[in-house]
Amino acid sequence: MNLSTPMNGQHRKDIRPGILVDIVLKADQRTGKRTRGIVAEILTNSVSHPHGIKVRLKDGKVGRVQEIISGPSDDQHGNAGYGQGTEEGRDKDPL
Repeated sequence: MNLSTPMNGQHRKDIRPGILVDIVLKADQRTGKRTRGIVAEILTNSVSHPHGIKVRLKDGKVGRVQEIISGPSDDQHGNAGYGQGTEEGRDKDPL
């Protein structure tokens, strides 16, 4: 029952601006040290890459995605559809 397998970042269709990812910077390729950040721009044009899709993070760092941590959050885009208004909160509360 391995339903929560992390995505490895090799497929462009899985990467979107605003998602949280771990990348390896070019300078860290030998050690494999990961840097976490929010995707600002996808730089790889091909549909896949064996070493990970190249992205630019919001802080300007560029590297290849090693793991997708999470999708866009309401903190990053202001209104990802969660927690808006009071009715949604009431709908989620058990009676």
